[in-house]
Amino acid sequence: MAPISGPRPGTAVSGGSVLRGRVAVVTGAARGVGEALTRRLSAAGMHVALLGREARTLRAAAASLRTPNLCFECDVTEPDALDEAARQVADRLGDASVVVANAGVAAGGPFRLTDAGLWRRVIDVNLVGSANTARAFLPQLARTRGYFLQVGSTAAFGAAPMMSAYCASKAGAESFVQALRGEVEPDGIAVGIAYLHWTATDMLTGLDEHPVLRALRAHQPRFARRVHTPEQVADWLAAGVERRAAHVYAPPWLRWCQPLRPLFPVLVTHVARREMRRAPAAGFAAGTGIMGAGGRADWEAYTSSAGDRSAPPR
Repeated sequence: MAPISGPRPGTAVSGGSVLRGRVAVVTGAARGVGEALTRRLSAAGMHVALLGREARTLRAAAASLRTPNLCFECDVTEPDALDEAARQVADRLGDASVVVANAGVAAGGPFRLTDAGLWRRVIDVNLVGSANTARAFLPQLARTRGYFLQVGSTAAFGAAPMMSAYCASKAGAESFVQALRGEVEPDGIAVGIAYLHWTATDMLTGLDEHPVLRALRAHQPRFARRVHTPEQVADWLAAGVERRAAHVYAPPWLRWCQPLRPLFPVLVTHVARREMRRAPAAGFAAGTGIMGAGGRADWEAYTSSAGDRSAPPR
């Protein structure tokens, strides 16, 4: 397969011509943004490998694609499983030209009330899993001079109380890919990070159960409170893939927040402190635990395979 040299960031691309016939790998592809992105990349002519934790949901997602595809039930925290997935991708579809590290889970609630194993699991999936994904597929990306995209979050801009593991993992993932970019550039590999804001995935459904998070969102400007569909976010991500963009903003106005990032921790702390003084302490425990159906599926599979490390949080 010819290298994916393609246009550089800022160059318009039409019709998916740069991507047609190439191979893309998307983790966390069973639902949400990952599933929507596989459809968008397939529509652009890419052959797609879907990696995720829910075999039946993965197969349903793969069945809707227009181009050759494979799906693998795979835990991104297990390097051997990712290595096997990478081998099968190369053997059955060809070397990957695009790899999107999208797999992610979240847990909400006070740090002191969050199960320690669950807290660590969020870090392992969102940060260590991304590094494992890169390690498994970098040899293929070097051969194709391809593109690695880390799906990040505005949680890296300003850490929110009640989301300590998620914010720490997304800040860590941002630092990881920034370091990786300089290392692999001589191999012709481009590395990007996507910053996602409010997105209508199942992870977001429990947001309003947490008083501080509800208050933080309420204090944002009206345009910033808008919740975007996974399909819209997938369009922004796919455009970034076509451009081999170093930064992808979903929504695009987030790019103007970068110079203001030093202010965000101060603002978040101010709003959080005020809300925590107003609300009863018992209210902060509401909804403590894993967030969203995808997160529950991962946690249940993880605890089952580990032989009851701890009881699954509600």
